[in-house]
Amino acid sequence: MDSTESISKHYHSLVELIGEDPERDGLRGTPLRAARALEHLTSGYHQNLDEVVNNAIFESDNDQMVIIKNIELYSLCEHHLLPFVGKCHIAYLPAGRVIGLSKMARITDMYARRLQIQENLTEQIAKAIEQVTDARGVGVIIEAKHFCMMMRGVEKQNSLMKTSMMLGTFRNDYRTRTEFLNLVTD
Repeated sequence: MDSTESISKHYHSLVELIGEDPERDGLRGTPLRAARALEHLTSGYHQNLDEVVNNAIFESDNDQMVIIKNIELYSLCEHHLLPFVGKCHIAYLPAGRVIGLSKMARITDMYARRLQIQENLTEQIAKAIEQVTDARGVGVIIEAKHFCMMMRGVEKQNSLMKTSMMLGTFRNDYRTRTEFLNLVTD
C-alpha cells in the first residue's frame, strides 16, 4: 500500500469518527483528495537544499543588499495541523556569489511545506540562504496569520505574527538591519 492510499484510509476513518458518512455523495472521494493535499502540503520533507538550489549560484561582484519581498507562503503548524499563511521577505549581502532569484522562493516553499512553527521556519530559511551563498549577512522576516488562532481557541481574526532572523552583518550592524527593515516596510 502506498502512502497516499494509507493516508486516505486514515482520513476515511476520521470522517467516520466525527459522525459523518464518508460514502455520502459530497464526501465520496474526499479522503483521497485530502490525502493528496496533505502530501502536497508536506512535500518539503522529500526535498533537500542541494536539489532545490540546483547549482543556481553565480559569481558576482555585487556587494550590495539583495532583497526579495512578499514571497507567499503556506504552512501547517505542528501543534494543530492547521494552516498558517503569509509572506516572507529575504535579504542578503553577497560576498562574491548570488543565488538565482526563484531559488529564494523555492527554499521558502521547501521549509514551509513541513510541519513546524513560524519561528523555526524563519530560522531555517535564513540559515539555508547563508549556507548556499556564503553571504556576509542574511535577514528574513515572516508575517503570517495562523488559523489555529483564528478558527479555534481565542478566535482572533486580525492578528498577525511577525518573526525575524538576522545573521552576520544584519545582526551585528544596526545600519544594515535598519536599511533592510526600511526597505521591506510598505
